[in-house]
Amino acid sequence: MKFEIHLSSRCHKFLKGVDSTTYDRIVRKIEELANDPFLSDAKKIMGSKEKIYRVRVGDYRILYEIYLDKMAIMIVNIDKRSRIYDR
Repeated sequence: MKFEIHLSSRCHKFLKGVDSTTYDRIVRKIEELANDPFLSDAKKIMGSKEKIYRVRVGDYRILYEIYLDKMAIMIVNIDKRSRIYDR
């Protein structure tokens, strides 16, 4: 069963500004998350109060929360690795 994907407004804005190749790679990874949010390359962010996970897409990171009871994933942020953890 697939998880429902929700993107924050920050993620929508980010995706509008990236080139088509990067956009396709990120969307492909998000589709993989919908099938299995606990991908082998997913890591829990240490020190976060919420259960936030991250996956890599080249130089980019996708941060997301998993809601098992609702079968949903909230993509909270997408950005380059050099900037993602500053927020």
